[in-house]
Amino acid sequence: MSIDPVFETLTPWRIDIFTIPNPVKHSCHLRTSRIRVAVLDSPVAVDDNGLPKVAAMIVPDQRETDWNFCTNTGHRELLSDYPSLSRLILIGNDLPRNPQPCNYIRSPDTDTDDRKKLEDELQPLVISLHPKACLQNGLPKTLFVMYEDDLLYRKIVARFVGPFVGEFVVEDVLLESDDDSADEKLRRRLRFKRMPNLIQSEVLLYPKIDGEIVTAVLNLEIFMKMKNAKFYVDTTVLVHPDLTPMVSGLSLIASHLNERIQQGFTPRALCLGVGGGSLLSFLNTELGFEVTGVEVDGVVLTAATHHFGLHRSDSIRLIVEDAIEVIQQLATRGDTDDSDSQDWLDGRYDVVMVDLDPNDARYGHISPPPEFVKQSVFEAVRFLLDDHGVLIMNVVTLGDVLYTTLIQELKDVFHKVHGVDVEGEEHYVVMATVSPPTPLNVDDVNDFYEKLRSVIPEESIESMIEM
Repeated sequence: MSIDPVFETLTPWRIDIFTIPNPVKHSCHLRTSRIRVAVLDSPVAVDDNGLPKVAAMIVPDQRETDWNFCTNTGHRELLSDYPSLSRLILIGNDLPRNPQPCNYIRSPDTDTDDRKKLEDELQPLVISLHPKACLQNGLPKTLFVMYEDDLLYRKIVARFVGPFVGEFVVEDVLLESDDDSADEKLRRRLRFKRMPNLIQSEVLLYPKIDGEIVTAVLNLEIFMKMKNAKFYVDTTVLVHPDLTPMVSGLSLIASHLNERIQQGFTPRALCLGVGGGSLLSFLNTELGFEVTGVEVDGVVLTAATHHFGLHRSDSIRLIVEDAIEVIQQLATRGDTDDSDSQDWLDGRYDVVMVDLDPNDARYGHISPPPEFVKQSVFEAVRFLLDDHGVLIMNVVTLGDVLYTTLIQELKDVFHKVHGVDVEGEEHYVVMATVSPPTPLNVDDVNDFYEKLRSVIPEESIESMIEM
C-alpha cells in the first residue's frame, strides 16, 4: 500500500487525518466503506536503539464520535497516555462529520482470533505509515495497542456551550467494578470538549422509580427508557479521586476549626473552580461549612445546579468571575475602608480550595494554571485566609520544574507545606498553612476531627507528608 511520503519523517505534535477505502474483508469491527486514519506524532520518543517506536490502535466500536478520538485535543491527550511512542496510528469507522458524543453500549469483547485476523489485514496499512527509519532493517513488527477503560454504558443527559469552557456534556455512565465484587457503578459526569479525557466532576447516582430508590440490580438501558424513572444525585460521598485528598487537608487545622465551632462560628470555605459543585455540596452538608464558589463560566454553574445537586442558599453562594481576578480584588479591597468591601465576599476564610484548569487548552491538563503559580497570587490568597487557615490545591504537573516552582513559591509565603500523592503520576494535592499546624492530642475531644474521619477514609489523612 502506497501512502504519501510525508509520513516518512516524524514531525513533533503533528496530527494528520485522512480517509481511505476500507481494506478489511473481515468486517467484525471496521464496517464502513471508508475508514478514518489519524497519524499522531509525539514530541520526541525513540526506543533504546534510537529508532522511532510506532503503534496502531483500532478505535473501539461506537466510540468513533467520542471527543477522545475525533478532536485534536483528544488526540493529544490520548498520545500522552503512551509516552514511549513516537507515532500512534488510530484506525476507525468513518462516521458523519461534526460528531458529538452519543449514547453508548459496550459491545461484547471481540474474539481473540477475530481480532488477530483484523490486525493482520491492517498490517500493510500500518507498515506503510511507519517512518522511513523504522524500515532500515527490514519490515518492522506491527504493534497494536488496545484502548481500555471501565465504561460499560453511557447516556448523554445534556449538552452545553459555555463562553469560556466551550462545549461540554453531562453524561450518566455505568462503570465496571474496580475490585472483585460484581457490583457495577452508576455515576453522573461532567466532561469538557477541550479536555475530553479528563472527568471534570463525578457524583454517585441512584435509580428511583415512583420516588423510591432502587437497590436491586437492573438493566440500565431499559431503566433509562422508563417514563417514571429518575435518578437521585448523592453528594454525601466523594467519588472523584481529587476531592478526598483535598478534604483531608482540613485535618491540618482541625483544632482551629473545632474551637471556632465551639465558639458558635460557622467555618468558611472559598472554592476557586466549581465544576459540578460536589466539593461545595459536601463541605456544606457533611462538614457544616459556609461555602462561596467562584466559577468563570456561568453555564457551568447552570449545569451544576440542574444536574449535580448543587443548590444556592444562604450558606452556598456562587459567583461568576475569574478566580485569580477575584482574589486579587479582594486582597486589594481589604486594604481600604470602602464599605463595598464587605458585600458579597466579606470576612476571611478558614480554607481556600483551588481546583482550576488553564483557560488555554494548549497547556494540556495542568492544574493550577501557570498564571496562578506566582508569589503575588499566593500572597493575595494568604491575605484572605484566617490566621490559622489553610490553602488546599489540586495540582497536576507535566514535569518536576512546575511542581518544584510551586512548592518553593508556597514556602516563601506560607508557614508549612504538606502534600499527598493522588492516583496517577504527577498528580498531587498540596496544602499550605498560614500558621504552624496544631498537633492533635489523642486525649482531647475534637468533634470536628471525628466528623471528618467519619466522612472520608482515615488513610487519606494519614498519607499527608510535610514538603
